[in-house]
Amino acid sequence: MLKKTLLSGLAALGIVAASAAPGLAAGGEGHVHDYSFSFEGPFGSYDQAQLQRGLQVYTEVCAACHGLKYVAFRTLSDPGGPALPEDQMRAYAAQYEVFDPELDDFRTATPPDHFPESSISNAPDLSLMAKARAGFHGPLGTGISQFVNGMGGPEYIASMLVGFTGEEEEMAGTILYENEAYGGYMAMNPVLYGDDVTYEDGTPATMEQEAMDVAAFLMWTAEPKMMARKSAGMTGVLFLVVLTVLLYFTNKKLWAPHKGKH
Repeated sequence: MLKKTLLSGLAALGIVAASAAPGLAAGGEGHVHDYSFSFEGPFGSYDQAQLQRGLQVYTEVCAACHGLKYVAFRTLSDPGGPALPEDQMRAYAAQYEVFDPELDDFRTATPPDHFPESSISNAPDLSLMAKARAGFHGPLGTGISQFVNGMGGPEYIASMLVGFTGEEEEMAGTILYENEAYGGYMAMNPVLYGDDVTYEDGTPATMEQEAMDVAAFLMWTAEPKMMARKSAGMTGVLFLVVLTVLLYFTNKKLWAPHKGKH
């Protein structure tokens, strides 16, 4: 009975591991580089300057095809995120037009509105991309790599953006591009080449820097409340530690009169 239970458990783990690596299933064994992001680990937090640079890369490069339909413009001013000043956030929102069902027409976007959806039907929305790719746990899909190194969605996105080899292949009239992170050929063409944007803070706009910045920004769009969750988690852990210590000494005091007596 025990042997059968163990075998069933191992089989279940195998299924979970297989489903945890969608990128590998789709394109084979891809190579994902372990980039270092400021928000990794229990004490990590978003880098406000990096999020603002990532927003710039998204706006000038990615927004032509991909949308962020689950992200409201007003959140760009939230603490812990890009934290744009109120006037800059409103000016940014005003660059877009959204469809208003009440007017049955398009109007200038306001802070409560959301980013537009993807403009191309087969271009995925990027709102939850980093969250969806968080299932990547390294080449063996064990989860240990993510726990130790923090490898997840942002690493996959950054690796994919810089992972094009330059090799192309035509299939059914469509040009496919080889990508090392994807582990094969994909329909998306290279979009970053370096110096694609000009950062206002003077950061060199290398291809890798742009990839890391937009990956960090997409992680924020998927997990805008990550810092609040970490703070609540640490508060809970500290509370449990204090409670455990108090219970230990209470237990000792209650049983002290009875210890050693037969």
